[in-house]
Amino acid sequence: MKSNEIFERLIAEFPEDIISLNEDENSESFIYVNPRNIVEIMLFLRDENDLFFDYLSCLSGVDSKENLTVVYNLYSIQLKHRITIKADIPKENPSIATVEKVWLTADWHEREAWDLIGIKFEGHHNLIRILNPYDWEGHPLQKDYKTPEYYHGMRVPV
Repeated sequence: MKSNEIFERLIAEFPEDIISLNEDENSESFIYVNPRNIVEIMLFLRDENDLFFDYLSCLSGVDSKENLTVVYNLYSIQLKHRITIKADIPKENPSIATVEKVWLTADWHEREAWDLIGIKFEGHHNLIRILNPYDWEGHPLQKDYKTPEYYHGMRVPV
């Protein structure tokens, strides 16, 4: 299924929550969605027989200075099509519902996005750091992050 067909299916089902489709011949197509119903949108993408996105290949966070973006790379193993879904969330309260009950692989992906970018995944069963020490302060991939000079008395290389 082509990205514009997936977009049309989403618009028909979630007219208030689907924002735009970006199709560029030099990159993978992506669809911007409103984050408020992200779980329902993802369940639809997974459960509809002609979509059947059964694999979350990657979930990541991006800091674009104005806001944070959650990027979901989806693939259908059986139907061999893919789509990327993006949801912008405000930097002041970077929170979005977890999709770990939709795809179990979201567990570690969401922990990484929390650890490095600071996105809170509401309802996640164990949202703790995965790459940095548990008591690390801040989120190193945010654009305004300042690396501390010392951590527990040890100099932090820059």
